Amino acid sequence: MSTSPRRIVFAGTPTFAASILGRMLTANLPVCAVLTQPDRPAGRGRRLTASPVKQRALEAGLPIAQPGSLRGPDAQAALAALAPDLLVVAAYGLILPQAVLDLPEHGCLNVHASLLPRWRGAAPVERAIMAGDTETGVCIMQMDAGLDTGPVRLARSRSIGALETGGELESALASLGAEALLDVLADLAQHPAVPQPDTGATYASKLTREDARIDFADPACEVGRRIRAMNPSKPVAVIRDGIRVQLLRAIGMDTPCDAAPGTVVAVQAEGLDVACGDGVLRILEARVLRGKSSVMDAATLARTQADLLHEGAQLEPA
Repeated sequence: MSTSPRRIVFAGTPTFAASILGRMLTANLPVCAVLTQPDRPAGRGRRLTASPVKQRALEAGLPIAQPGSLRGPDAQAALAALAPDLLVVAAYGLILPQAVLDLPEHGCLNVHASLLPRWRGAAPVERAIMAGDTETGVCIMQMDAGLDTGPVRLARSRSIGALETGGELESALASLGAEALLDVLADLAQHPAVPQPDTGATYASKLTREDARIDFADPACEVGRRIRAMNPSKPVAVIRDGIRVQLLRAIGMDTPCDAAPGTVVAVQAEGLDVACGDGVLRILEARVLRGKSSVMDAATLARTQADLLHEGAQLEPA
């Protein structure tokens, strides 16, 4: 049996996956086709929009398939016709039935953005930040029929920065995952699949609108982590005088405060401080949705939004 693949089909959808596909192509790996989810409505006009993976595949001139499911015989026959000896999956978003897992000679490898078995599931990056994890990483996993339960061929770890957002961490993990994948693909035999531990499993459920809601009565550290985690996928927002303000980067501090939760207690270049149930939330970056709606740091907010975000102002969750 060959120890390196000769025909790879790549399956992925968002920017995380597109970064990995791009690195594979730069390395001249034998990617023969790409699977990605069907085009979805996006933007204010709700126009059908190609996924980041589809856009990258089009640039490279690769064949593209966009089945709505891989459970049907037609989709499975189309995949079989590509004759892949390996399927590489990264944030694809569709379930791979056993018939697909069994199709390639080398099976299916998944690039997963956590240190399995922690944070199996759809949103491992955001859940790790919300939980206050200080370390995360990527795993190159040999897929089985379970939800991210397959044995791991290679894991790489990385610390989570105190001010790091979900988008920043995801980008870093995409780079880390791509390099780990290249190491595995260089010689599969040198990276045997090791079963995951029986203990320590957690589930990273799909993000919902409720995940983007904060309660200033919660501890400031929890509020800050949620704000960072949800940027940019579903930014946390508050309302002040009928104007929506997206909170993009913040950190909780242990500073004692007896003001009502949601009250702006200080406005300074270092940050806008807001009272929480326990401690003070320091807002470092935000976007005020009026005018040009650009991202502003705390110093710019203090200088240009004094009519809205001043000491004593009350912020209400959107």
